[in-house]
Amino acid sequence: MNSFGRIFRVNIFGESHGEYVGVVIDGCPVGIPLIVQDFSDDLERRKAGAKGTTPRKEDDAPEMVSGVFNNKTTGSPITILFKNSNIRSSDYEKQRSVPRPGHADFVASKKFDGFQDYRGGGHFSGRLTVALVAAGVVAKKILDLTPESGNALAFGEGLGEVKRGITITSQILEIGGEIDLDKGLQKAIDAKDSIGGIIECRVNELPIGLGEPFFDSAESLISHAVFAIPAVRAIEFGTGFSAAKMFGSRHNDAIENATGKTKTNHAGGIVGGLTNGNELVFRIAIKPTSSTPQEQRTLNIETNKVESFSVKGRHDLCIALRVPVVLESVTAIVLADLLLLSKKISQPL
Repeated sequence: MNSFGRIFRVNIFGESHGEYVGVVIDGCPVGIPLIVQDFSDDLERRKAGAKGTTPRKEDDAPEMVSGVFNNKTTGSPITILFKNSNIRSSDYEKQRSVPRPGHADFVASKKFDGFQDYRGGGHFSGRLTVALVAAGVVAKKILDLTPESGNALAFGEGLGEVKRGITITSQILEIGGEIDLDKGLQKAIDAKDSIGGIIECRVNELPIGLGEPFFDSAESLISHAVFAIPAVRAIEFGTGFSAAKMFGSRHNDAIENATGKTKTNHAGGIVGGLTNGNELVFRIAIKPTSSTPQEQRTLNIETNKVESFSVKGRHDLCIALRVPVVLESVTAIVLADLLLLSKKISQPL
């Protein structure tokens, strides 16, 4: 389905070449200041234009059509629209019969009996991540709320102290196996092909105890949301797969004081499905963009024969370049929901 969250609930909609893409956010506390300019920085980080990204550029000007009055959230669903204006749907006519390997074209046509919008990947397009970023902006506002600020949230028992300024940052660690990102990107340019990368996310100043084990553990929900980002292929927390090669005595993080601070952070900030007050650290792997100018083989579903083709149109050479802000956004969405689940809501002063 297209909805995520239990209290802070996010629903994304639209298609790559439809008139709009957008998001409806339900369960947002009332009285949170929210203006169009609040979205500018994160939306700008997601935009194309840098070396290795698609030539398609959209204004990405958010239209808030409900849930905000006098620049404050009202408690009703917040609807944010983004108009698609820079589209060239003719580039995708061939995908009706020749699905791209590695893309959702083929499976979507089977699931939806050919009624899906095939243009630009339709509802499966990375274009919809603009809606995730918008929801992330609102979620980050919730992460800034503290009891001391007099804003909308009050503590629930057992949660511990929530410090002002929960911060979420992401960075690209490597592209195409290269720590030198330009070198990794150049490999793809020289090969006239697409390429993937690894991105790390870090969250600081989290309280102890966020998460609802078993099925809604902190890492379960983060992983669930992360895999809503197109092109994600793997996720690991803390030492991740390296933990399988370690002795328990080395992997265990020794607790140093009553705040839960540990000497090491092999767990990546989550133990037993609950945040432990240390830095939350996880990494994701982004696959190469499936749309590549390299000649490939695929099934023509009209002739039922395998044939050669190459993808035309405007595509990201390395979609990983635009993912860090999207990763921060889905992380903020999860944490905002968990904070609301763990606290009582009061009216702002």
